[in-house]
Amino acid sequence: MSPATLIPLIDRHTHLEGSLDPAWVRAASERRGLNLPASLETLWSGEAVPFSGFIEAFLFGAALLDSREAVREATLSVARRTQRAGGTGFDLWASPHFLVVHRQQISLEDFWLGVEEGLSEARAMGLRACVVIDAVNHFGPKHGHDVLNLVLPGLPAFVKGFSTGGLEGCLFRDWAPVFDRARSAGLRIAAHAGENGPGSNVREAILEGGVERIVHGIRADAATLDLLAERGIPVDVCPSSNRALAADVAPHPLPRMLEAGVRCALGTDDPGVIPCDLTSEAQAAQALGLDEAALATLRWHGAEDAWCLQP
Repeated sequence: MSPATLIPLIDRHTHLEGSLDPAWVRAASERRGLNLPASLETLWSGEAVPFSGFIEAFLFGAALLDSREAVREATLSVARRTQRAGGTGFDLWASPHFLVVHRQQISLEDFWLGVEEGLSEARAMGLRACVVIDAVNHFGPKHGHDVLNLVLPGLPAFVKGFSTGGLEGCLFRDWAPVFDRARSAGLRIAAHAGENGPGSNVREAILEGGVERIVHGIRADAATLDLLAERGIPVDVCPSSNRALAADVAPHPLPRMLEAGVRCALGTDDPGVIPCDLTSEAQAAQALGLDEAALATLRWHGAEDAWCLQP
């Protein structure tokens, strides 16, 4: 047994809506008489699509989460995939406002019950897990406040964080009041930054948004990497997702990020849309030239900074 295997293996970033098992999606679609979008079939085959195509595929799966049982299944899909790869926990991003208010396809009560039931079964499997509420950056700060208005009353104890995702279309400094409000409610703050927007978004999210964790960050310049390292800010990196959705960022900067001292860890992002698991993500990292020591560092960061392992 290598020393690395003694470190808990955590999926540091995976989305509920993007984690449904493809076989379940096919069966559910057939039952409803729905045709799978070409973009989803393309992504399942391992080919890249434009970001708009990914959004189409992601939203198709999200539209199937219209019952307590479907949300439970999505949560269990994450747990099963994590366990099969030898993982021991996961930080799960979820967007209840999109499903409950924007699409009006499920009640908030049924959404939380489905997540709770899935997490209970995950715990029975020996896994640790928590939820991070994800708001949509390009919908703007008012949307962020609407998300908090929805979720803060009766917030379940398994919710540990608040984040922004989607297109990086709104300045992170404008999101600062939303982040402050979420923080005051006891939530930790993350942001997707430097994925489909410029690397300067990473710096702004930290310095002006007050974000304590970055998702992706792959477009950050050297000075921003130094800032991340200096402040010890965790960065969730998802090689398979980055290869499909940010193919212009080449070679992948993960080795450079680690060399700069950034606390990078691996996540699967949307493994039901862009097929991967913790094993394939580690293999992708190794293919970038990382040695066993670097892979162990990724795993250590993944466990040490995971919110699912913290009180």
